[in-house]
Amino acid sequence: MDLQLHGLSVLVTGGTRGIGRAIVEQFLAEGAAVAFCARDADGVQKAQEQLGGRAIGTALDVADAAALANWVNLSAEQLGGIDIVVSNVSALAIPDEPDNWTASFEVDLMGAVRLVNAAMPYLEASDAASIVAVSSVSGREIDFAAGPYGTLKAALIHYLQGLANQLAAKGIRANSVSPGNVYFEGGVWQSIEQNQPEFFQVAMDLNPTKRMATPEEIARTVVFVASPASSRTSGANILVDGALSRGVQF
Repeated sequence: MDLQLHGLSVLVTGGTRGIGRAIVEQFLAEGAAVAFCARDADGVQKAQEQLGGRAIGTALDVADAAALANWVNLSAEQLGGIDIVVSNVSALAIPDEPDNWTASFEVDLMGAVRLVNAAMPYLEASDAASIVAVSSVSGREIDFAAGPYGTLKAALIHYLQGLANQLAAKGIRANSVSPGNVYFEGGVWQSIEQNQPEFFQVAMDLNPTKRMATPEEIARTVVFVASPASSRTSGANILVDGALSRGVQF
């Protein structure tokens, strides 16, 4: 299937590892040009070297509103516009502590809001405008991440569905993708496996497939939903969890 992404310009936050890195790679494979960001400067430089010339990496913290806006505008200049934005970055602040509520609000939710607001003039000028946010199954059901992480992921889903309704007349689509457990080297589930093996096994056993997802499996859905090939999809929250969730989603 031709996703009609060739020549389009994409922004991805949190693009150096895990799901974000896989999203960048798959957009590039489909012929898009990508600007990505992450906090770790060394990680950005390494990813830039590995990804090549159609990917432009920048080190920044999305909680820094001015830096994020500057990055969006600079990326639009470098790419010749913006067609698609993917808000992927997360503070991964799970324990119920005051600082984690603040971090989750500033990074998971406001990082998406500020990204969209900064990119809006460019999206309005695009014929293929699309917004995707990576949420989580923890945003639609109560699990071990109930608290800052789950609450703000739920807010993120609500925000994207509101955008879809508000922006439909402008031809701008907005959707969220909610992964289940995703395992990759250096990721949170590898850390849990190494440091909390009993909890890791409990989480693994909840997966009917008896495994966790790879970043690539999540990225394929994100890239398809963002693409013009999925032009009628807007206002959706798409679960990619291998039947982990047991609630019915109407």
